Amino acid sequence: MFTGIIEALGEIAELKPQGGDLCVRVRSGKLDLGDVQLGDSIATNGVCLTVVDLPGDGYWADVSAETLDVTTVGRWKKGDRVNLEKALTPQTRLGGHIVSGHVDGIGEVVWRKSEARAERFRLRAPENLARYIAHKGSITVDGTSLTVNAVDGAEFELTIVPHTLQETIMAGYTAGTRVNLEVDLIARYLERLLLGDEAAKPSGGGMTLEFLAQNGFYKR
Repeated sequence: MFTGIIEALGEIAELKPQGGDLCVRVRSGKLDLGDVQLGDSIATNGVCLTVVDLPGDGYWADVSAETLDVTTVGRWKKGDRVNLEKALTPQTRLGGHIVSGHVDGIGEVVWRKSEARAERFRLRAPENLARYIAHKGSITVDGTSLTVNAVDGAEFELTIVPHTLQETIMAGYTAGTRVNLEVDLIARYLERLLLGDEAAKPSGGGMTLEFLAQNGFYKR
């Protein structure tokens, strides 16, 4: 588990395709790896990766074919900068929100505008994730815990202060940039609970408008 508070900026040092999946070496920059052991997790642009080797200046991790399908990892290139966060401990301040490091889908930056010293961004999420994104709710973008300032269908807006721009890769975002999105974990569990017995059925993976209408949560 993570908090979505980025601890350091890393860099992709090496990418090795391995029979359909990938091995990646990340230079960890100022991230302190003194307490990291093999098997520990590090969120890398919001993707929970398991450390399989510690070469001294960073770490190696294996990336499965499933992760390549649902994240931006398959688009990484040598030299790309990435957001890094070590897994939280019982002593960690939960300055962001509860983040699992399990990416739900890939979003895209629609536009970016300056607003005083801050920057406003509009992003588009996959349509199947739109129901989890709420005004003033939390969302994780490339591992960064952020507050949603506006929602319009599958698009949502963020206001990013100078400190966040300096400490994350968001400073390099432009229209068309693709990003890893993780929606609020509590919203996902709440949806599953509301499904009740329907959740046990093969088609019970999510709520439809028909289900909501039948149970009084939505009026046609």
